[in-house]
Amino acid sequence: MYHSKILVTLRQSILDPQGKAVEHGVHSLGYGLVRNVRIGKFVELDVDARSREEAETVTKEVSQKLLANPVMEDFSFTIEERS
Repeated sequence: MYHSKILVTLRQSILDPQGKAVEHGVHSLGYGLVRNVRIGKFVELDVDARSREEAETVTKEVSQKLLANPVMEDFSFTIEERS
């Protein structure tokens, strides 16, 4: 069993209105030193694979086909073995 942690982020060239709203809120709380807030998605899933390579393949395909919009988003992931 493997545990995948996937981070989906907007590409730098894509405007992030949600991030800007959070940045404005942070500034209104008095944290004026905060800049360039970006919002993303964090997804965890267990993969019942026979090997690390199979778990990586499944994680990559799920990320490409379902979790990340390839036009606007990038993704990265880590995989841990679970006993």
